[in-house]
Amino acid sequence: MDIGTIIGLLGAFVLVIGSIVMGGGAGFLNPAALMVTVGGSFAATLMNFPLPKIVGVMGVVRKAFSHKDSDDVALFKQIADFAVRARRDGILALEDDIEGIQDEFMKKGFQMAVDGNAADVIRHVLETDIDSLFDRHVVGHSIFKALGNYAPAFGMIGTLIGLVQMLRNLEDPSTIGLGMSVALLTTLYGALVANLVALPIAGKLEQRTNEEVGLRRMVLEGILAIQEGNSPRVVQEKLRSFMAPRVREQTEENA
Repeated sequence: MDIGTIIGLLGAFVLVIGSIVMGGGAGFLNPAALMVTVGGSFAATLMNFPLPKIVGVMGVVRKAFSHKDSDDVALFKQIADFAVRARRDGILALEDDIEGIQDEFMKKGFQMAVDGNAADVIRHVLETDIDSLFDRHVVGHSIFKALGNYAPAFGMIGTLIGLVQMLRNLEDPSTIGLGMSVALLTTLYGALVANLVALPIAGKLEQRTNEEVGLRRMVLEGILAIQEGNSPRVVQEKLRSFMAPRVREQTEENA
C-alpha cells in the first residue's frame, strides 16, 4: 500500500472541501458543469486512445495506490550469492536454483546464461523485454497526462458556454452573479481533475516505471557480469552502481 499517494489524495480533497465549507459551502456543486468538464475530458481521452488501452490502464493505476517497494538489498544479496557460487563451481551450478527465483525477468536471464547463450544474445533479449515493459507503462502515463491536459480545456469550454448563457439574460441583472459563478465552476472542476487526480497519478506511475526499469537493468548487468566470470566483488560493485547511496551503505554493512 502506497501511503504517500493515499495521504496526498485525501489531504488535497480535505483541504479543498474544507476551504469551500469555510466559505459557506453553497453553490459549488453543479451537474451541468460536471458533465461538461469531467464527461468531456473522458470523452476526449477515449478519442485519443484505443478503448482496450484505456481499459487496460486500470491495472496500472493500482501501482499508484498499492505498490510493494522492491527490496534492493535482498536482490543484491541474491545475485551476489549467485556470483560466489558461479565463480566457485561454475555457472551450471546455478541451474538447480533457477526454479526458486521469484522474479520472472531474473529467472529468464539466468536460464539463458546457464543454457550457454552468448552475452550479446542475453543482452538483446532482456533489453527488448525492458523496452516492452517501458512502452506498455508509457501508455498509462500518457492517458493520465492527456486527461490532465483535457480537463482544464473543457473547464474553459464550460466557462465560455456559461458566459454565453449569462449574456443572453442581461435584461435580468439579478441572474448575472449566479450565472458567473456557474460559468467559473467549470474552470474549477477542470483544474481539480487535472491537478488533484490526473497529473499526480501520471507522475507517480512514471516514477514507478523508472524504478522498475532501473531494477531490471541492475539485474541484467549482474547476470552478464556473472556469465563473463567477473569476481564476486566486481559483480557487487556493478550492482551498487545502480543503487542510491543510502542503499549502497546497507549492502556494505551486510557484506
